[in-house]
Amino acid sequence: MPKAFDFVKIEELPPKPRKFSVVEIRGPYYSAVTYGYLQDLLEDWSEYIDGFKFAGGSQRLLDVEKVRKIIKLCHDHDVYVSTGGFIERVAIQGKDAVKRYIEECKHLEFDVIEVSSGFIEISKEDMIEIVKDIKNAGLKAKPEISFIKGAGGGTEIIGYEVLYKDINETIELCEEFLKNGAYMLMLESEGITEGLPPEKWRVDIIKAVVNKFGYEKWMFEAAEPQVFKWYLKNVSKKVNLFIDHSQIVEFNAWRLGLWGDKEIWKSVKFSYK
Repeated sequence: MPKAFDFVKIEELPPKPRKFSVVEIRGPYYSAVTYGYLQDLLEDWSEYIDGFKFAGGSQRLLDVEKVRKIIKLCHDHDVYVSTGGFIERVAIQGKDAVKRYIEECKHLEFDVIEVSSGFIEISKEDMIEIVKDIKNAGLKAKPEISFIKGAGGGTEIIGYEVLYKDINETIELCEEFLKNGAYMLMLESEGITEGLPPEKWRVDIIKAVVNKFGYEKWMFEAAEPQVFKWYLKNVSKKVNLFIDHSQIVEFNAWRLGLWGDKEIWKSVKFSYK
């Protein structure tokens, strides 16, 4: 079906499933993102949405049939569904709980299991085994990479001291994840951009991982509009990003050249006679 005002030239996205320009939106956490709201959102905007992520283990608070219903709704609109970083909460209960979690994710038809270890210390060897088990279950493993200790859940708001990890060791861990079946890596924004003024963003870390792996292997968390605008202008318009559901229209206006800052109009000369 043709778009309104389709004579106005903008950039076009490749069809789904996409290998780049992948956009994942946050589901329930900071706001409820009800089934009805999500249904309306996907009906209007699913062309521009690749993935839907439950955040903060919010799926545990819902009836199992409602979780199924949400996942089916997403799949009906060609949108994959991610667990979010719930696995580190599950890990508190031990190895058997993690294995049961992977089995239930498959049973409920999740597509992606995020593997995070922001608050709990999980060894490299254990993280790799979890990635392998996810892949063997026929699901996609997406390790979340944090360059600070104790990341997640609003670290900067709670007031924890920010302690950075060794960059080289963390990059080596990323290499191991990719060698052992991770399909993509997720860069945690806390300690990088989230809650920080632009002059304190760790652009050096972003550049280091992009130079090492390329941006295609990464999904970058962009918790605020000024952050996703920076990625679009300084990394690539094809960058993979995790954003809030409320930002999907503004984000696409910027990445497709529909709207934006003065760059769009800098060379325009107009005369109406």
